[in-house]
Amino acid sequence: MGWMVFLLIGLGAGVLSGLFGIGGGVVIVPALIFIAKMQPQTATGTSLTALLLPVGAVGAWEYYRTGNLNLGAGLCIAAGLFVGAGIGARFSLQLAPAVLRRAFAVFLALIAARMWFAGDGDHANAASTPSAGIPTANP
Repeated sequence: MGWMVFLLIGLGAGVLSGLFGIGGGVVIVPALIFIAKMQPQTATGTSLTALLLPVGAVGAWEYYRTGNLNLGAGLCIAAGLFVGAGIGARFSLQLAPAVLRRAFAVFLALIAARMWFAGDGDHANAASTPSAGIPTANP
């Protein structure tokens, strides 16, 4: 695959990340599997490599500027990601590519169903209410 394909995958993931807070697992990994014809483990490793740099910094800054960023929660999530990515990678490498691809599809279907069937009022105030004991960043 040419560098332009990877650049376009990154651009699309960046736009969707800025819109929805998604990128690696939901956009980049499937694009690498289906467009670049990578095995799931290689696609996941490549996605994690792309995310090593502070690629979300510009998007996060825009949310911070408007008071829509919970810095404490984000840092806690980052700590969990730091540990969890290694655990997930070890587990992923134990699975056959077809099993991993199917497990990922089930995961996405469950998330999609939850998002589809959630009532509008289910979490209306959750995003604006700070978590107990976790500071928010309001400029």
